[in-house]
Amino acid sequence: MPRVEFAILGAGALGSIIGAHLARAGHEVVLLARGRRAAQISADGLHIEGLVDLAVPIPVVTDPRLLKGAETLVVATKAIGTAQALEPLRDADIRAALSIQNGMLKDELLSAAFGADAVVGAVANVSGELLESGSVLFTRNVDLRVGELSGPVTSRVRRIAGSINASGVRATVSDAILADEWSKFAAWVGLMALSVTTRRNTWEYLCNPAAALVLVRLVREVGSLAAACNVELAGAPVLPVQELCRASDERAVEIVTTIGRALQANAPAHRVSALQDLEAGRPLEIEETLGHAVALARRLTLQMPLLENFHGLLSAISGGPVVAN
Repeated sequence: MPRVEFAILGAGALGSIIGAHLARAGHEVVLLARGRRAAQISADGLHIEGLVDLAVPIPVVTDPRLLKGAETLVVATKAIGTAQALEPLRDADIRAALSIQNGMLKDELLSAAFGADAVVGAVANVSGELLESGSVLFTRNVDLRVGELSGPVTSRVRRIAGSINASGVRATVSDAILADEWSKFAAWVGLMALSVTTRRNTWEYLCNPAAALVLVRLVREVGSLAAACNVELAGAPVLPVQELCRASDERAVEIVTTIGRALQANAPAHRVSALQDLEAGRPLEIEETLGHAVALARRLTLQMPLLENFHGLLSAISGGPVVAN
């Protein structure tokens, strides 16, 4: 397999959406996939429905060691097992690598695999769902932000964001991508934790003042962790995390419940993807997200009681390891 323009690691919802749009726009794209999904795409191509309706044939690589190189590698798998998934690609010539996974571990793993200079930060406010038929339901197309982890916006960042945006998936450049990544993570932690523990649609726990306060306090703990890493939270998808960190408890709960009422009116069936995974019997990415945050807090000698307790609880819910007596 020669060098390509875009290699997409993972053929789930987001990987399929990005790959299909780039391929339709004429870019040289390969999907790194395996098993039933790889066979499905090889036979039938990618089918996207919902916000768009398109069917695109696309090359599939089932052995990542065959990839010689890529101008841009997009990691679109769940965070579970990322280090192992990247290992076969270490010898490939990857000029830029970005991950749209949850959590803050992703950039460290990319750096370990390809070197710090290759890593580009990214945050996706794009949603979809892989259906049983193999089609992908494209449900949300707001913004995929790309930026250098340090320093100003560069030509490679503009190229990546420009190509993705012109293909039909909205993308922009960011000059504060670390703040964007931490902010999305703070919002995701609060939403995911309440979603999995309550097993309710999103609006239901957001409209409950007691649950809303727990969510706010989780966001604030992640904000404190980000601050210890010299990053200040900004805005984030769904939740204004910076405002939640600065407001009084009463005002913060009011903000969250107002968002809940808007979701009740406009998207009453909305559920965080982690709850979808739980109900489908798929493993949750707990250790790679909350576990990494808890370990980082301990290294920095920060007290994060809610993060620690939710880490343990969610690990148990998702079937984490049991230590026998």
